[in-house]
Amino acid sequence: MFLAEDVKDPRISGLVTVTGAQVTRDLRHAKVFVSVLGTDSERASTFAGLASLAGHLRSHLGRSLRLRLAPEISFQPDESIAYAARIDTLLEGLKRPPADVPDGDAGDAESPSH
Repeated sequence: MFLAEDVKDPRISGLVTVTGAQVTRDLRHAKVFVSVLGTDSERASTFAGLASLAGHLRSHLGRSLRLRLAPEISFQPDESIAYAARIDTLLEGLKRPPADVPDGDAGDAESPSH
């Protein structure tokens, strides 16, 4: 909820999804995996905004979870959603016949008999 409601950084744009997190056993470090759908510049800007937000998020977590020591947070890119969207696009393209082949001719695999 913090990222969705409390973040006002204009650099954070595009569709931002937290896909997972890994925390070390000693709770000193946390990697937060984030997928950002958008242009390359939107992605770079979003990760810059998230990096500057890490300290604020750390203190917010410490207060809300009543932690004595909140973990250092780093945001890591997760490309899985972008890859899935690209695969869906490619599969949709395979379902349609090529534009230069009229319907009915695209599937003719029979060769003429001699």
